[in-house]
Amino acid sequence: MDTTLRTTPPPTTIGTLHTGAGIVPARTAPAPVRTQPVANDPGKLAEARPAARTAAQPPARRSKLDWDTRLQGDVASAQQAQDYLNQVTRELESVKAALSAKLAGMTSGARDLEVRARQLAASIAARSVRAGGSVDAQLAFSDGAPAQQRFRVSGLEAGMLQAAAPLSLAFSIGGAGGPQLAAAIEPGMTPEQIAGRLDRTLAPLNVRARLDGQGRIEFSTAEANWPAVRDSIAISGRGRVATEALSPDLKLQDLGTGNPDALRQSLREVVHALDRVRRSQAAAGAALTVAAQRAAQPELSAEALALTAQDFASTAISHDYNSLLAITSALVGVSRERVLALLGMR
Repeated sequence: MDTTLRTTPPPTTIGTLHTGAGIVPARTAPAPVRTQPVANDPGKLAEARPAARTAAQPPARRSKLDWDTRLQGDVASAQQAQDYLNQVTRELESVKAALSAKLAGMTSGARDLEVRARQLAASIAARSVRAGGSVDAQLAFSDGAPAQQRFRVSGLEAGMLQAAAPLSLAFSIGGAGGPQLAAAIEPGMTPEQIAGRLDRTLAPLNVRARLDGQGRIEFSTAEANWPAVRDSIAISGRGRVATEALSPDLKLQDLGTGNPDALRQSLREVVHALDRVRRSQAAAGAALTVAAQRAAQPELSAEALALTAQDFASTAISHDYNSLLAITSALVGVSRERVLALLGMR
């Protein structure tokens, strides 16, 4: 019997790593890779792969259903605007009827006019809260863009600026810590050029400028930005300046007073406001129609529906805020009983 002692050679190592904490054991060289003939070609060798990866992984598939994450917000905004405009239309119609009754000498006209004018004034005052952020102060519907607040700044008239040229105006919004942006008004500039210079200067502050139909400089900003502009817009050398918000041309506080001529003028203003609101209603209705077309999806096969369900489940466990917002908004008010009732109708 062979009694010679044989030692097993140590595994090949790839150096020893010395650290401040001591010696880290050297990494052992990997064992040789076993090979096997490739099917249909004994002359070629391929590396062995773990059993879990031998089966080909199918590529990720997604359904053909498009997720429009903005759709829910656009629909909600247009629906809120339409509901609000419908209410304002009804109240304008009521004020119109009360004005006509008062002009006709009916005893109930004055009493009804006061109540209905107060209701209309309250609805217009609540516009920024109840109109979904897409109806501006002129009761115009702004599809796909935030509603704007138009205003004027005291002392910034084109004629006054022309007379004071050359002039440099430095604007700031938000107090002493806010940035200051300067606009140079030069001699010989036209009102259009002055408005354009102010517009380019104030654009980084989210304020725009233009000339209105009467040739006056008019400013605008998003309603969300309006409180900051109203309370803190300042011009160097003058400090904080006064602003005047431009609202619908309705003198609601004066509707119940005045002589017949004043009442007839009020009636004309109400009629003009009705025309403006009806155009806004039509625009909101068109926006809803476009949203419905965006929501329309082609009929899906059983396989596509299964992929859609898989996509929905994957999105529901993701951390993407926009996707989760779209899902949770769509599922508000959808109960298990309603789903079962809909499935039972198939």
